[in-house]
Amino acid sequence: MAGASADHGLVSFLQFVALLSISLAVLNLLPVPVLDGGHLAYYLVELIKGSPVSDKVQELGYRVGLFLIIGLMGVAIYNDIARL
Repeated sequence: MAGASADHGLVSFLQFVALLSISLAVLNLLPVPVLDGGHLAYYLVELIKGSPVSDKVQELGYRVGLFLIIGLMGVAIYNDIARL
């Protein structure tokens, strides 16, 4: 897609790159513990609760979050291969 947008000109290519960047930023802010949004969620829980989340809960959250991210990547790769 980047090559196709580059064929249409510099403005089209820069718009494509900007769209990719915004998409990655939104994905990174999802409240999944291994992403930045997950860290923000832990900080919010700490603010409400008054004490940090226990290490055991954080570790479990990181494992679940990593499983979700790997699962999402697996689905994306499967969809890419299925389109071929």
